Amino acid sequence: MMNQRFLLSSPTVSLIIIIDLLSTFLCSNVILGQQLILIQLPGFKNRLISQRVFSVNDFGAKGDGCTNDTEAFRSAWDVACALPFRSRIVVPAGNKYLIGPIDFAGPCRSKIAFKISGTIVAPKDPDVWHGSNRRRWLYFHGVKHLTLEGGGVINGMGEEWWARSCKINITNPCRHAPTAITFHKCKDLKVRNLMMQNSQQMHMAFTNCIRVTASHLEVIAPTTSPNTDGIHISASTKVEIKSAIITTGDDCISIVSNSSKLRIRDITCTAGHGISIGSLGKYNSQDQVYDVRVEGAFLSNTDNGLRIKTWQGGSGFARKISFRDVIMENVSNPIIIDQYYCDSLFPCPNQTLAVKVDNISFKNIQGTSATEEAIRFACSESSPCEEIHLEDIKLFLSSGGITSAFCWEARGFSSGPVYPPPCFSCSESFIKEKSLSGNVLHSASR
Repeated sequence: MMNQRFLLSSPTVSLIIIIDLLSTFLCSNVILGQQLILIQLPGFKNRLISQRVFSVNDFGAKGDGCTNDTEAFRSAWDVACALPFRSRIVVPAGNKYLIGPIDFAGPCRSKIAFKISGTIVAPKDPDVWHGSNRRRWLYFHGVKHLTLEGGGVINGMGEEWWARSCKINITNPCRHAPTAITFHKCKDLKVRNLMMQNSQQMHMAFTNCIRVTASHLEVIAPTTSPNTDGIHISASTKVEIKSAIITTGDDCISIVSNSSKLRIRDITCTAGHGISIGSLGKYNSQDQVYDVRVEGAFLSNTDNGLRIKTWQGGSGFARKISFRDVIMENVSNPIIIDQYYCDSLFPCPNQTLAVKVDNISFKNIQGTSATEEAIRFACSESSPCEEIHLEDIKLFLSSGGITSAFCWEARGFSSGPVYPPPCFSCSESFIKEKSLSGNVLHSASR
């Protein structure tokens, strides 16, 4: 078996890859045996290193938290992406790497593992994004078979972005801010064992992705940080999120526009806005979310619990969605469907068109509510909520006393003990406004 030498060049790296060939090749410099890579780095002598593992330090990264290491990361990615065999990029532990906005673009020739054991930090100054896309910081797109892992930290340094937000100060202009890490049009993706902190806006987003597993993640930001969703899923399918701890200033997990076949389990959410489907239908858009299962979650001191939110005037549907085995502790609005969602400084106009909400189930939801109204179904008059199923619900007021349920244009059915008692019936007629107090707990439980 003979080998061929290929030369690739970049501004900072000269790479020779020696690849095994199955047939003879015209090459005066033949090297037999294991594949090897020769890398010439600025300020270093030529040396042979493992052909499959690259440290960003080998490409000139300093890891002192002050030097801009963006180009070193870009060079490491370009080399790994060009290899025809599996490779690993390593961000060493004990170092802090300052990285500006960067694209990690595919397609790549083979599988890549990106091991982040150290800390990656963003520039503090939003002006660094001048001339770049303000929605992106670490942006992976068009990549297949990527694994991102390592036990390290990704810190968006979002304080100055938050201070400039119109949600913090209404005199500020409303502008986009980066999502800390975005995966766009990626397939067969694994993300695990990472901590994310203080993103400029959303922490992690999957957009137009297929077959994703994200696990053992920790996401932390102040409860006052605006729009800092923990994990955001958009236009993606076959996504599994499991074993995550999330504390932020917005949705712990948000699911929007044309997503399906999602599995969310073993989630701890200790602040923020809970687990949300939506918002859907904004600006009269058509959105579809279906086949979503949330199984096993603990929510504590969140502004909402399990929520579906849609704007008036939208179209499409939220369908075949189940929430089960959830424990709540002092949660405001534990169970809520809101088809009159309006995140605006000004009142939203009444519109007849609505996103259809049906085939929704809540099973084994227990704990305490910070609000007297523990269940709220505010549905559209023109497109009522249908096939809502409540089963084994026990939500009591944190401060003692009774909880209640509210319905508007909602119909469904319940089974097993449900408290507060449901405000719809199993009849075929739509249920108009009806609010029941919890003083009939015993009769409802029989």
